[in-house]
Amino acid sequence: MRWGAGLLVSALLLAGCSDTGRPARVQSPPPGSSAGLEEYYGQKPSWRDCHQDYECATVKVPLDYARPQDGELSLAVIRLPARDRSERIGSLVTNPGGPGGAGVDFVRQAGRLFGPDLRDRFDIVGFDPRGVGQSDPVRCLDGPRLDRFFSTDTSPDSAAEFTDLQTQARAFANGCRARSATLLPHVGTVDAARDMDVLRAALGDSKLTYLGFSYGTYLGAFYAEQFPRNVRALVLDGAVDPSLSATDTLLEQAKGFETALRAFVENCTGTPDCPLGTDPDAALDRIADLQRRTDRTPLKSARGDSRTISETWVTTGMASALYSKSQWPALRLALARAIRQNEGDLLLTLADQMLQRRPDGSYTNQMEANMAVNCVDKPNPATATAYAAAVEEAEAAAPHFGSFVMWGGLPCVYWPAKPAGTPAPVTAKGAAPILVIGTTRDPATPYRWAEALAAQLASGTLLTLNGDGHTAYLGGSPCITEATDRYLITATPPRDGTVCN
Repeated sequence: MRWGAGLLVSALLLAGCSDTGRPARVQSPPPGSSAGLEEYYGQKPSWRDCHQDYECATVKVPLDYARPQDGELSLAVIRLPARDRSERIGSLVTNPGGPGGAGVDFVRQAGRLFGPDLRDRFDIVGFDPRGVGQSDPVRCLDGPRLDRFFSTDTSPDSAAEFTDLQTQARAFANGCRARSATLLPHVGTVDAARDMDVLRAALGDSKLTYLGFSYGTYLGAFYAEQFPRNVRALVLDGAVDPSLSATDTLLEQAKGFETALRAFVENCTGTPDCPLGTDPDAALDRIADLQRRTDRTPLKSARGDSRTISETWVTTGMASALYSKSQWPALRLALARAIRQNEGDLLLTLADQMLQRRPDGSYTNQMEANMAVNCVDKPNPATATAYAAAVEEAEAAAPHFGSFVMWGGLPCVYWPAKPAGTPAPVTAKGAAPILVIGTTRDPATPYRWAEALAAQLASGTLLTLNGDGHTAYLGGSPCITEATDRYLITATPPRDGTVCN
């Protein structure tokens, strides 16, 4: 998303062989690479036990692929070894999205949720991309200053509020410059995709098998574009359309949240005691009224949280709960408390989950990394005034989320590192079949993005979940699980256009 879960250190690895006992393939940089990459492609990670059958290691990558001699970064890597070593296919590399999602934490939390056939045949591998989590993280602001940034009014009604919006966006960018200036030009998706090829080589795999969620689909698509001949099987779940501009991406995302909110409201109003009433249109108006009211008068905090629970926190909390249908009951309760009791603690808790704010007031670096990647991946409007024009369009198309989502990109106007590329379709010509999964009412990555990416990719195949929530594979649909697992194991995709319910 734009903004925005026993010791098996094999002696064979240490001896320079793969886990299956076959001699390890000699890995080399791709043709045309800068001199000095051989040591990165030739490295063999030293795996160590890191609790409950997981193994952890560090993989080195160059800070700048054009000048490998100018320094290096350390990528944190984790794997859950395949259960059936005699039938092991290789590694299944994953990315949970973001940008800014920590793959190490994701595999610790979700690695055992992967289909049993995948668990048998693959090492489930996660990594923190450059600038994220444990991999030389981007840092910008401390907890209190991030609280201030995330509290900024994203529906400015006066010149003073518009000035404050710009001030906070500039402060975020300046904080990143002060604390991470050297790293900022090198955290984009193109570099992160090149890191995945180094990781593939370090894992001993001749080709990459990959499962990426949300932003992880963007990362996977860029990998396939740069290394099409190194693709074995790629699953891109909750697809991002790489051809969209920065502001068009935000516009479509705001529309996606609007669609998801409508689905939630229709579900709520069809059940007894919905705090929004019984009519979906009136319920949406009631939510808009809550946003307007909290723009003027914040909600109360029964737990004594020092933050002002204003419209921005209310909207963040709603957006957080729309990521998963399993969160709809929490959103229903949160709205009931806000509307009936003027109390906002549960909405604030939901917001903290999305922003990864800890109980002690500190944050992970997910949101800082998210901004850092987005600001260098694509050009943004040059001024806040130019952003305002895009906000007007977003507000008309998505009245509950338009300004909130669109203004989220404003720090990029003041970003200290220049964008590294421009939006363009990704074709990955020459790659093996790539499976793209889209969910029809996905709030964060609209379904049309999956349709667009599958059409752009020369070997793309579209698999659809007719349902709600962000991404599909871990959502519990047997149809999605079986089709995805079969493809990852056999490298043969399902029929293009298959729909699961």
